Amino acid sequence: SGFNSIGHMDTMSRGRHQIGHYKEGEEFIQNVFHVLSQIFTGKEKSNLAICWLQYEISKVIQCLQAKKKKKLKAQGRKSKKLAKNFLKAPDNRNNLSLWKLYAYLEWLLGNADDSRKVFDTALCTAGTGGLKSAQLCSLSLLYAQLEVELLESIEGAVMSRAVHILTKLTENGPYVPYSGQVLPVNVLKARKTYEHALQDYLSKTPVSNQDQVKDTDHLVNLVGCFALFQYLTVGIDAAILIYTQASEKLEVSASQKCENTGENSGILNFPTALEAVTLLHTNLLRFHMKISVYPLNPLREALTEALKRYPSNQSLWRSYIHIQRKSHSASKARRFFDSVTRSTNSLEPWLFAIQAEQMRKKLTEKVQRADLGEIHCTIPETGLTNRIVALFEHAVQSENGTHCPLLWRMYLNFMV
Repeated sequence: SGFNSIGHMDTMSRGRHQIGHYKEGEEFIQNVFHVLSQIFTGKEKSNLAICWLQYEISKVIQCLQAKKKKKLKAQGRKSKKLAKNFLKAPDNRNNLSLWKLYAYLEWLLGNADDSRKVFDTALCTAGTGGLKSAQLCSLSLLYAQLEVELLESIEGAVMSRAVHILTKLTENGPYVPYSGQVLPVNVLKARKTYEHALQDYLSKTPVSNQDQVKDTDHLVNLVGCFALFQYLTVGIDAAILIYTQASEKLEVSASQKCENTGENSGILNFPTALEAVTLLHTNLLRFHMKISVYPLNPLREALTEALKRYPSNQSLWRSYIHIQRKSHSASKARRFFDSVTRSTNSLEPWLFAIQAEQMRKKLTEKVQRADLGEIHCTIPETGLTNRIVALFEHAVQSENGTHCPLLWRMYLNFMV
């Protein structure tokens, strides 16, 4: 193809084939991991194992997206073997982050029961830290989120496994696997515990920057757990209320911190917490719209607000494009892209604006080429090609765009 990319470049497609992991790039990355794992010890080695497993999971996700069943099977076997070897190491046996990734890997491979066993084992061995343990919160949140995705509707969700997980988290006792029912009295107690824990966290001032990093991650997981709990036991509005309260509080903390220090030194982690809470908020809205009837406006407003603040967040842009595809009017989205690209130096708004137009072009061509005799074009779009070329031209003239190989490759690809 004229170039070799290291690892993968999953945004480009050649004909029907997606450019996947190159053999040479893949060998290079594996060699780097192997060499580093012999050099590192202790905490660094555990962190490397986490990165390695995350990389393996990214390949599994790529196989899932490309719907390559054979490749997925082979990749799954390799990744599982690696995960098990990591967990056999004495240093890693109590590493909840690794257990969490292994359980997630099993879930992605479609082994829900095996994944549940891994989650349950990890929660049982994790001790009794409850909401005070950052790792327990993180593990329980992922477990509950995966379980919620299996629900077909929100009715009767109070008795679901997800509620059991989130309730057990507040009890500070040893974890007991799900037996098929959740006691209403436990749900009420759990709600009170969550409320108090969240209030304590939001009113607490971190001592040092190091504590702040841990605290913000913990806070995000706590907010996520509480909001999901409210969603399943009360409803979507109760969950959104939690996200709104947390976001408001984090915004106030952030602005106070800036005033006190006079610069933006210690507060680097607050925006990330706010961004993570926003992401949880928009993801929950998207999920709720998938399983029940709910207006699009709250999600659109939440996304546009968030993207003005975090113009380089790719997950938020993906969600934005996804909801815009449903509307036949492109003008609103175009105005929004235009305003964001003017106010930021980051490249993501350009890349996603181009992607949105290319999707629109594909859709238009599909309709016009439909093999059904005379077809009236349902989306009267002209000049889409010129618009895309103009976007590319503006993007490559921007400071970051000039130096972005991906952008140039996309431009060349489009012109061809």
